Formats: sequence, C-alpha cells, structure tokens
Amino acid sequence: DVQLQASGGGLVQPGGSLRLSCAASGFTFSKYTMTWLRQAPGQGPGWVSAINSVGFSTDYADSVKGRFTISRDNAKNTLFLQMNSLKPEDTAVYYCAKYPRDDLGVIPGLLPHTRGQGTQVTVSS
Repeated sequence: DVQLQASGGGLVQPGGSLRLSCAASGFTFSKYTMTWLRQAPGQGPGWVSAINSVGFSTDYADSVKGRFTISRDNAKNTLFLQMNSLKPEDTAVYYCAKYPRDDLGVIPGLLPHTRGQGTQVTVSS
C-alpha cells in the first residue's frame, strides 16, 4: 500500500522557517512526480508545489514562489519542502501527494487524490 507521511510542521513566528519532510513507501518513489498541497481551516485543498521524478523540474503557486523550495532525495524516498519567510496566511495542514501515473511531468495546480497524513503548520506571533 502507498504510504505518505509528512512531518516537520509546528508553530513558527511570521518571517520564520520550517522544513517539511514526506517519507514515501509502497511504490517506486523515484518514478513519480510528487507534490505538496495544503488545506487551511474551512477551505478546500490548495496546490503549493510540485517536482518531477528526477528533481530537474519544479513549479510553485504564486503565493509561495520565492519563499518555498521543493526538493527530493530518491535514494531515501523522501520529499522536502523548505519554507522561508513564513506568513500567517501559510497556516494550514500540509500534505504530500503522489501523481496518479509515472509518465506525468509537473502539472501546475494538479491535486492528486493519493495523499498521506498531513502536518500542521501554524504561523503566528
């Protein structure tokens, strides 16, 4: 079974940084484009960023561009999201998600259904 476990969330002050990790198992991680999604209270899921299978192609939502960096370590089956200059509006549960097919490159805005347990990020003073 596919398992995706996000970690690294927490409470941080505005302007601070966090690094999220997502441990993947149950599929050939190195073959799939991966993505980060987030869901704020009372809102639907929103796309944050995506990275292709080999890590050469990335894309970001306009709201996080220049502040967040997505990366992956295929040897360790792990996806990362470095979040800098955090803002209160970044507060949400963050999820990693797996693309539905291994022949897809980065598709901005795609919200895959295969998601793991999220990690809470709260930005507040």
